[in-house]
Amino acid sequence: MFGMKLQLCIFMSFLLKSLSAHNDFYTSIGHMTDLLFTEKDMVTSLKEYIRVEESKLEQVKRWADQLDSLSITAIQDPEGFLGHPVNAFKLMKRLNTEWGMLETLVLTDTTEAFISNLTMHRKHFPTEDDQTGAAKALLRLQDTYHLDTNTIATGNLPGVTHKNPMTVEDCYELGKIAYSDSDYYHTELWMSQSLQQLDQGEESTIDKVTVLDYLSYAIYQQGELERALEFTKRLLSLDSEHQRARGNLKYFEFQMLQQRSDEEEAAQKQRNEGTVGNKTEEKKKGFKEPIPERKMYEKLCRGEGIQMTPHRQSRLFCRYYDNHRNPMYLLSPVKQEDEWDRPYIVRYHDIISHSEIEKVKSLAKPRLRRATISNPITGILETAPYRISKRRATVHDPLTGKLTTARYRVSKSAWLTGYDDPLIDKINQRIEDLTGLEMDTAEEMQVANYGVGGQYEPHFDFGRKDEPDAFKELGTGNRVATWLFYMTDVAAGGATVFPDVGAAVWPKKGTAVFWYNLFASGEGDYSTRHAACPVLVGNKWVSNKWIHERGQEWRRPCDLDQSK
Repeated sequence: MFGMKLQLCIFMSFLLKSLSAHNDFYTSIGHMTDLLFTEKDMVTSLKEYIRVEESKLEQVKRWADQLDSLSITAIQDPEGFLGHPVNAFKLMKRLNTEWGMLETLVLTDTTEAFISNLTMHRKHFPTEDDQTGAAKALLRLQDTYHLDTNTIATGNLPGVTHKNPMTVEDCYELGKIAYSDSDYYHTELWMSQSLQQLDQGEESTIDKVTVLDYLSYAIYQQGELERALEFTKRLLSLDSEHQRARGNLKYFEFQMLQQRSDEEEAAQKQRNEGTVGNKTEEKKKGFKEPIPERKMYEKLCRGEGIQMTPHRQSRLFCRYYDNHRNPMYLLSPVKQEDEWDRPYIVRYHDIISHSEIEKVKSLAKPRLRRATISNPITGILETAPYRISKRRATVHDPLTGKLTTARYRVSKSAWLTGYDDPLIDKINQRIEDLTGLEMDTAEEMQVANYGVGGQYEPHFDFGRKDEPDAFKELGTGNRVATWLFYMTDVAAGGATVFPDVGAAVWPKKGTAVFWYNLFASGEGDYSTRHAACPVLVGNKWVSNKWIHERGQEWRRPCDLDQSK
């Protein structure tokens, strides 16, 4: 048994050492599915290893049981037992031959096949970055969709079919990752969940003392001295010799006394000066402060704050559409639905078939790479940043020179052309027939698969005036329009939202949405600033075409009227 434990330890060490440079798995659910098959193969290999070990141990056990019974009889009358010549012969045989065979059996290495299989698969293992990225995605989903820790920990998410509750260790790991980012808010939430599950009797290798140590400090860092003191006392009731907690107890008590003294001094000063409690109002009565973009974005992701009035809604219609009697759609027009009025967004239903979707996905999957975005200064497509903690990363705004929040994207994408498969040309022609726009100058079809909590923060598809070199390397002008296919239904989350106008468009498999990024005058339509909400539950695949200005001169003539 000791040998089996030792070999299992060897297996675990190989598992940990095998984390390779093949990372970023968590940014694409499509790529993560491969890991499930890899793990299934390894579990099969592990079970075979266990079967062989158990078979070996069973042989050793049977032999030991036989000898035990024989030895009990023999030592009662050793001389009489050995007086039988057969017993004497068998003793010589056992000690000379059979014990040697047993030694060979015990020393047989059964790990070779398993370790060989493990080595073969190790390049496909996620890295520490993947684990951290997936953990941060959970925290991002928690914030965006206002989920409490217990809802996530029990797996009770909307649209879930495969519920899998989190253990104390899982919750503790989330808390630790938040703590390493100095994110004490989420540290408190997840250490509290760990403690709650321990209090409910869940067995764990993590003890309450360890959890309370993190929890009390995280609460202290948020300025709640009284609660920090309370949890520190509870820690000391479990481990009275805990050095850090003993030091913290004295420090927290001193800080509490200092805080009370400061409060009393401030109150006395206020009484002496006769300060009136009611301060002068700084804002005009009835003035409503605009909602910050981030909050509006998250509200729309939750299905809140949609700014469509009944009157405007009444002017949105569904229709059969043939794009001015286009021959391709004259006899079989497509179903078109108005999604929004300003900016004008339309959805085409049943516009791409299931078989076409599967073909596009199969072409894209081996080509998936970390998503790219256009650099606002150089215009060059660059890898999108996404490892951003609650302390959001900042970049210099090229227009103002001030630091602004960086946008980021958690997905992988691939680019497809007609050279990859004739189907891509067929789809491009379909877009051209329905929009009336030239596809020869459009960008290649981009296919994107979102990862855990996959999202794309608010951005413009077109290049602004402060980005003179945007798309310069393409030589086809600005992005005049966007066509977006939804290739999967999403169980929860994943909407495309337009924060400036309060619009939300929800994914529906087989449909596509279309909007113009530029007015007919060539000026950018700033109301088209949009974002992809985090995927809460499900797998989101989309594909899009960014259509450029060149080649549209006669198809969409210039007009100074910015309502067109």
